Amino acid sequence: MGKLRKVLSGRTVDVHYVGTLDDGTQFDSSRERNEAITFEVGSGQMISGFDSAVVGMKLGEVKNIKLSPEQAYGDLNPELVQTVPQNAFPPDFNFQIGEVIQGRDMEGRPFIATINSFSDSNVELDLNHPMAGKSLNFEIEVMNISE
Repeated sequence: MGKLRKVLSGRTVDVHYVGTLDDGTQFDSSRERNEAITFEVGSGQMISGFDSAVVGMKLGEVKNIKLSPEQAYGDLNPELVQTVPQNAFPPDFNFQIGEVIQGRDMEGRPFIATINSFSDSNVELDLNHPMAGKSLNFEIEVMNISE
């Protein structure tokens, strides 16, 4: 069986990608890690716009795409911005605005949040995905297509 020529839903692909924001800031690159990502097309493993963009691409093809927030990590949800008491953090915690933190909620479920602001008593956390509300640009190269 020869190499498959075109990406179809249900196939497994290896791709290299470079992700940038509209201002040119690079937020991720499989090339810098020197490790292509492998995923099954159409399985929901990737954000929807990235997943659908590879369908129909040929082996070795390079494509540049721009995804709206809806095709990526969604719009910012104001309900996911919450204020918590500062004493929910360890006493020696060093608060920095814009810092991404990991923790567990009251039920023990893990979460990731960004510190929006803090005072002597409270901390405002944004539980939206750090890329929510952003348009994302990707350069995608198909490295391999398998059954």
